[in-house]
Amino acid sequence: MGASASYYDPLVSSPSTVDRAFEAALYDTGHAALDTGASLLAADPGADTELARRGREFVAAAWRRGWQPADVVRLVRRDLDDVHVRLLAALIRDQRPDDRPRGPRWQAQLADLPTGAAPRTDRFSHATAVLELYRLLLRLPALEPLEETAEPNAKSSRPESRMLTRIRALLAKAEATGFPEEAEALTAKAQELMARHSVDEALLDARAPSHDTPGACRIGVEPPYEQAKAVLLDAVASANHCRAVWNEAFGFSTVVGFEADLEVVELLHTSLLVQAQTAMTRAEAAQRAGGRKRTKTFRQSFLAAYAHRIGAHLTAAARTPVTQDLLPVLATREVAVTDRLDRMFPETTTTRLRGVTDEAGWVEGAEAADRAQVRPRRPLR
Repeated sequence: MGASASYYDPLVSSPSTVDRAFEAALYDTGHAALDTGASLLAADPGADTELARRGREFVAAAWRRGWQPADVVRLVRRDLDDVHVRLLAALIRDQRPDDRPRGPRWQAQLADLPTGAAPRTDRFSHATAVLELYRLLLRLPALEPLEETAEPNAKSSRPESRMLTRIRALLAKAEATGFPEEAEALTAKAQELMARHSVDEALLDARAPSHDTPGACRIGVEPPYEQAKAVLLDAVASANHCRAVWNEAFGFSTVVGFEADLEVVELLHTSLLVQAQTAMTRAEAAQRAGGRKRTKTFRQSFLAAYAHRIGAHLTAAARTPVTQDLLPVLATREVAVTDRLDRMFPETTTTRLRGVTDEAGWVEGAEAADRAQVRPRRPLR
């Protein structure tokens, strides 16, 4: 009989603790598999460095698939817990030095990341939270790339910042006032400045072409009442020369348009949501004073009517005539936006609002929208 012996081959190394933990936990959604992976990691402190490196790789892979920091944070906050959000924020910050140059919108998202480290408990609980986060990151599908440039166009960025400061101030006052008529006037003035700013940008580009092309951004549209919020965002986008496509599964809408218009869409949509919430709270108080309890159907119907009526007002305002020399410029930009939208989303579907059954809520929401309406603008020339 022949003899045999065992020997060590340095070229054939055994799987690392992290590999074994991932094999057990990341590709199986069961709790038992998660516990197995967490136990392996908890028992081997020497695996921590590699575990963190793998996390940074998951983050980089998410960016390659079209996700942005705010998108991932939004999803983790919805599907997991605060500890996972803080772990994610730390990973994103740690991955940043290895990332390529990004544009100002991306940088703003990094600045908005939650601060503070995740609370450390025992090693097993920490490893469990890390693996739960990695499971989610591993399963992120590809999104439409937004292709943000690293450097904004210098010609448009300087005047834009001054105009946006004025618009923000007007909308902040509209949100803070307790008088509906004042909020209406302030919002109307803000929309007028938005329209003026958009046309000024178009004229500047026509006179000294900067070769700007439509961009895109994602705006969170989250529960509750996300359908009504998506309808409101669509109306605001359309009135400001942009187009919006709602992704219900991941809680955001992608808005396509020129950069100056994208920024004012974000501002106006946020302000109108704040004004709607204030008006809804006031309407519910009146309902309770009349002996009626606050209900989910009242709020759903209120916001649906608000979005519908605001959309009608904004659409009417968007029909304001412009001088003949502006029409070709605006038409060219509209074609460019539509082309970019069609390339990003070759197939879209429409949806109808559900759960709008409360008549009092609808009436109150429509009246609130009337108070927040944007008045028709003067002809732009």
